[in-house]
Amino acid sequence: MSQTCPATSRKNPVKAIRLKCLDCSGGSSAEVAQCSIMGCALYPFRLGRNPFRTVELSEEEREKRAARLREVRAARKEAAAVSA
Repeated sequence: MSQTCPATSRKNPVKAIRLKCLDCSGGSSAEVAQCSIMGCALYPFRLGRNPFRTVELSEEEREKRAARLREVRAARKEAAAVSA
């Protein structure tokens, strides 16, 4: 049986960076947020977001995405309730 590292099994590189930062900070989200190692190449991405990615959405697109998010969250909640 092989073990996989959670950071390498993810498809999203920014989320993998977040996991690496958590690993570096002993698993503490608070420590990641308060990281003082500004010279680290991963520092801007430590919170699991790409700070250089900017997307300007129209109000219509924002509402469309919000509705989709509500649907997905409701489906997940329902699936969790059924499996519990």
